[in-house]
Amino acid sequence: MLFETRFVLSFVLTLIIEIPILFVFYKTIFKLKKQSFLNLFGIGFLASALTLPYLWFVLPLYINTIYYIYLGELLVFLIEALIYYWLIDIKLSKALIISFVANLISFGIGVLIFIY
Repeated sequence: MLFETRFVLSFVLTLIIEIPILFVFYKTIFKLKKQSFLNLFGIGFLASALTLPYLWFVLPLYINTIYYIYLGELLVFLIEALIYYWLIDIKLSKALIISFVANLISFGIGVLIFIY
């Protein structure tokens, strides 16, 4: 499978996993009401659209070690948390929790699908 095809599939999978997690945490677990589903969808889409291409196409040009995936995922987690913090207007601790859980689950499922 082409690298670019794997990227597109990963991007779609990321959206399918992370946007519902964002919505569930925001509306159900944290019981916040300020943002509509459409706003949360847009913010979740934007967060992934801003970080995943850098993880796949830009970062490998500058980091060529076995730690690439760890450093890359850490940066994605932190940047997406900041995006949630700024655009959703929630506490940083809640943004970090949402980003951590969403990225952990999407990374784990991605590994299961693409490696095994």
